[in-house]
Amino acid sequence: MEFDYTPQYSITNEMLELVSQIMEELGFISYLGNLSKQPMLRKINRLKSIHSSTAIEGNTLTLEQVTAVINGKYVIAPPNEILEVKQSFEAYKLLEEVNPLNVKDMLKVHGVMMNGLIEEAGKFRTKPVGVYKGTTAVHLAPPAANVSPLVYKLYAWIKSEKVHQLIKSCILHYEFEYIHPFNDGNGRMGRFLQSSMLAKWKPIFAWIPIETVIRERQQEYYNAFQDCSVDSGKSNHFIVYMLNAILEAVKNIHIDSQKFIKSQTTQIQKLMEVIDQNPLSAKEIAGKLGLKSTDGLKKIYLEPAIKLGLIAMTEPDKPTSKHQKYYKAA
Repeated sequence: MEFDYTPQYSITNEMLELVSQIMEELGFISYLGNLSKQPMLRKINRLKSIHSSTAIEGNTLTLEQVTAVINGKYVIAPPNEILEVKQSFEAYKLLEEVNPLNVKDMLKVHGVMMNGLIEEAGKFRTKPVGVYKGTTAVHLAPPAANVSPLVYKLYAWIKSEKVHQLIKSCILHYEFEYIHPFNDGNGRMGRFLQSSMLAKWKPIFAWIPIETVIRERQQEYYNAFQDCSVDSGKSNHFIVYMLNAILEAVKNIHIDSQKFIKSQTTQIQKLMEVIDQNPLSAKEIAGKLGLKSTDGLKKIYLEPAIKLGLIAMTEPDKPTSKHQKYYKAA
């Protein structure tokens, strides 16, 4: 069945101003690159993304519990919620690998994300679906028979449309949610695809937890969708909402990164005060720092200092050796 499908939107001065502000903020943090110098912060932000995106869909695990699950620790929680977190983590590993504008890749991500949670993981829905608030239908998705052609037409339009990537990613998110291609997992996938699309444009977006801001403004998120439905399907309201969310998320990463760098600098300074050119074991260093154990010593103190060339190892070819000692580099 052939039919026309063209996303409806119009560029406004408000959108252009928000895009300008986001680009300015990205300029401020350009020195961070893809956060390659801050692996701990990258991991924290990835966990925030997973926690927030699943929480929006009703998952009750706290950020601490999500962290424990990902680290393989035992958590007392509903098994399906633990599985949701695990599968989301596996899906987000693909964020930079997959092409968000490739239908095969998109289905692959859904298959990973929803594996074990629904029978149709990785497959387009075959039944009608809708979004309900109580018993009231907020959005009735297009018929199942139209899903596949709509998705392909959307992807073709996204690839060809000449508009700023920030705005285009918001349109992809909104239109994906409008089509509602799956029986479940549409919200998670819409957020994932937008983040993946932005990461292809600017790699730093792979580690910016936009989902956290959406969760904090969750009712506004739903309102933006509803406002678009009232406005004959134009995605303007949603675009403005998402650009504001992206702007806040980028500002947050700027602030968090500065705090993280400052804390690392403080820790390195403390380390340099207790170490000299006489090699010391990790246990000896921990004792001098007043730490009760060596847990976290390497990640928080030693590794950053080694990367900066301030600390050297007695056995650099065997970094995990039980005989390893550390000393101040010449």
